[in-house]
Amino acid sequence: MKQNGFSFSVTTQDSRTRARTGTIVTPHGVIKTPAFVPVGTQATVKSLTPHELTDLGVQLFFVNTYHAYLRPGLDVIGKFSGLHRFMNWNAPIITDSGGFQVFSLGSKKLVNVAISESAVLDRQRFAIRTGKSEEAKRDVFPDDYKPVGELVKIDEDGVTFTSHWDGTKHRFTPERSLEIQHVLGSDIMIAFDECAPYPTTPDYARAAMDRTHRWAERSLAAHKAQNAVSDRYHALYGVVQGSVYQDLREESAKAIGAMDFDGIAIGGVSVGESKQEMENVLAWVTPHLPDGKPRHLLGVGEIDDIFTLVSYGMDTFDCVQPTRLARMGKVYAREHSAHEFLMDITNVRYAEDMAPIEPGCECFSCRHFSRSYIHHLFRVRELLGYRLTTIHNLHFVHTLVSEIRQAIEDNTFLDLKNAWLYNKRITRDKT
Repeated sequence: MKQNGFSFSVTTQDSRTRARTGTIVTPHGVIKTPAFVPVGTQATVKSLTPHELTDLGVQLFFVNTYHAYLRPGLDVIGKFSGLHRFMNWNAPIITDSGGFQVFSLGSKKLVNVAISESAVLDRQRFAIRTGKSEEAKRDVFPDDYKPVGELVKIDEDGVTFTSHWDGTKHRFTPERSLEIQHVLGSDIMIAFDECAPYPTTPDYARAAMDRTHRWAERSLAAHKAQNAVSDRYHALYGVVQGSVYQDLREESAKAIGAMDFDGIAIGGVSVGESKQEMENVLAWVTPHLPDGKPRHLLGVGEIDDIFTLVSYGMDTFDCVQPTRLARMGKVYAREHSAHEFLMDITNVRYAEDMAPIEPGCECFSCRHFSRSYIHHLFRVRELLGYRLTTIHNLHFVHTLVSEIRQAIEDNTFLDLKNAWLYNKRITRDKT
């Protein structure tokens, strides 16, 4: 599929799964897929420069429209003719519609629906892996978004919301979301959608999905009008919704897949669903998506998740996990025997450990610094600690995804998956 400087092509299809490699061409560069996309909530991946991101292998950078719109605002970004010059980032950028943050502002109370046992267990496992309660995690990141109550009013035309920064009132519609994204100047944009809370009822999930489809049509019309007067082509992805209900997900995949979008985003799988529910959604959705369009999974990226989503044919995916965990002192290590490839560098056992975070790792942090030194930085709350762990975690994930791309090309993807996950679990069970 090609349109005015944006194109996507599948280069390799795995013979045993839906995993595939491909190439996305944008006006700001080429993206080899599958690709992990780090999240720069405030137009930055915290503590790292764009040059460092390039050195780490970052091909595509995710910026949150809601946050950029509020701070620094469109007037400032407009003076730079968009985010690329503002951030001094010359590679592709993807922006969301702002919908996820806006709808997250609302209260999560919806109806008497019990959270599934598997979802509860996933949350408990996350707390065990990170060693942080939800309250403690919020304290670590005062500049990250935190839900603050009943701040949203939804109607058929759009959403009125209150800024979590200063209490001012704002209005997002499909047309306004695309207008904002065009000011931001991203290479890949996301249609305005309603992200239903989790858990929710089938009736509310359908209402939100139907509204998402109507807003998708309006987003497309607004986007085409904006593109017509732009000096370059900007791609637009539609969003598949439907919560955890198979009939809704399949219906949404067919509806969005039939529209004139450049790509497809899968939404709503990072708002509380269990890993099994996430896999169910991908299994339901993927068969109904056009093979010739790129697919982006919104907000998912733990190590085992990566193998799952790639196996179902996702081409790109964004997640805050690697960078957020890094700022909590949680670093990836393949041979570490506990906590799902994570080790806590703040643990006292590393106070005098002269080894790098992961022996054999070629990242800047592992080549130059010891576990002991990084442990010290976290103990005294020196900012360099956050930088070094962020560099390592991003290097770890990008190296893994690079291995996955090669394995798909060699038709050994399942062998690599088993080596990472199955053999890992055997090792962990023996400890």
